[in-house]
Amino acid sequence: MTSFARTFTSGLAMLGAALFSLSPASGQEGAPKPTGDGILKLVRLSQAIQDLNQLKGQLRDNESGIKNPFTLTMSDNVIRFVFTAPPKESINLDLKENSTTLTRVNANGKVEMPASLYGERVRGSAINYEDLSMRFLYWPNAKLMDESAKVLMQKCWLVRAQNPDNRGPYGWVDLWIDQKSGAMLKMEAWDRSAKKVKQFVVRKGQKYKDAYILKQMRVHSFDPSTGKEVGVTYMEIDDPN
Repeated sequence: MTSFARTFTSGLAMLGAALFSLSPASGQEGAPKPTGDGILKLVRLSQAIQDLNQLKGQLRDNESGIKNPFTLTMSDNVIRFVFTAPPKESINLDLKENSTTLTRVNANGKVEMPASLYGERVRGSAINYEDLSMRFLYWPNAKLMDESAKVLMQKCWLVRAQNPDNRGPYGWVDLWIDQKSGAMLKMEAWDRSAKKVKQFVVRKGQKYKDAYILKQMRVHSFDPSTGKEVGVTYMEIDDPN
C-alpha cells in the first residue's frame, strides 16, 4: 500500500479518528469470507477505541470560502465538535453498542437531535446531521456488493447499507472499505428515488501519535432532481504536532 493510502481515515463520524486494524484473520488465506455486517461492525468498533484530545479544524465552503472553525475531541465513546464562531455550539455524538445519539448544545440548552432533522445542513455546509451521526453504520443486513472494487488503486470491499426505516435523508449508502487498512476511502449516499445526493472522499491524512488521522475530506452535495453538484465542503484538521 502506498504511504498516501495509509493516511485515509475510516469515515465521517471518525473525522479525526485514527485508522484501525482489521481482525488478523481477515487477511489470511482460507479465512472466512467477510460479510457486510461484519465489515461495518469493525468500522463501529474502531470509533469506540479512539482517544483524541483537542484537535482543531474547520469546515470550509468551496464556493464562498467561508470557514467555520471547530475543536474536535473524542473520549469515553463520545465525539464532540465544538464550533467557536458565533453562534457557538457543540455537537456531540454518543457512540453506543447498537446505535448513536446526536445532541446539540447552544445558548438555548442541550437537545437531542430528532431523526426528522438529520437532513439539515451543519453550519450551512454540504455536511448534514445524518453524515455526522453515521447511523448507516448500524443499519442491519448490509451487503457485500464487490470484493474487488478499487479506489485510488487500492483494493476495497464495496458494502451497501439499506435504510431500514423512513427516517433521515438517505435510502441507502455505498461504502468503499480498504482491505489492507480497514479505512473507508469513499462513501456515496442515495435517496429513496435512487438519486445520488452525497459523496465524500478523504483526500489527505497526517500522522498523529501512533496512527494516521484526517487532514482533508471533500464532501459533495447533489441535487437529486438534476444530478448536478450544488455544494462542496472541505473538512480540514490542523497539524496536531
